[in-house]
Amino acid sequence: MRIIHNAIGHMKTINHHKKLVMQGCFRLGLYGQGLLHDLSKYTWPELRIGIRYFRDDQSPHNGEREKYGYSTAWLHHKGRNKHHAEYWIDYTADADPNGRHVAGMKMPVKYVAEMFVDRVSASKNYRKEKYKDTDPLEYYEKRKHYMVVHDSTRKQLEILLHMLARDGEEKTFQYIRRHILRNNHMEKLQQLFKK
Repeated sequence: MRIIHNAIGHMKTINHHKKLVMQGCFRLGLYGQGLLHDLSKYTWPELRIGIRYFRDDQSPHNGEREKYGYSTAWLHHKGRNKHHAEYWIDYTADADPNGRHVAGMKMPVKYVAEMFVDRVSASKNYRKEKYKDTDPLEYYEKRKHYMVVHDSTRKQLEILLHMLARDGEEKTFQYIRRHILRNNHMEKLQQLFKK
């Protein structure tokens, strides 16, 4: 009985998340990304883990991670979805100050926009009626310290999350659509932060 409960719950969760991301991407004119978002969640390597470790209030990746110390479903997922910063991790010739040669590569702006929509939608999906526009930023702030991500991509995401928390969803989506995606304004915005 538990497996049926988990399967139904997991399917409802991923379908609702996909619907929210599609709506957000469509608002930004990212129709293809909205349609193709997270399709790997419906493949067996991810679906079976999602059902086995289903939780109503958080990702099943956390349950598998708690048991084994890693999540096979997440490793499968991040390698197939370009809206995750982890997809863009690669080797680099130059070591960082700690001597590591692995770094985040700069993400194309359209995937940063999808990553933003994904984070907003995940917060709405798990927080339900308790959702506030500050939730995606609060979630990010708790986990940003162990993210391997290009500085430029990190700054882009942080700007959008702060804007959402401060100005709300409508204004932030309008800004992304009119300025970032249309004019690649994010590049100009980042130049201001370097000065």
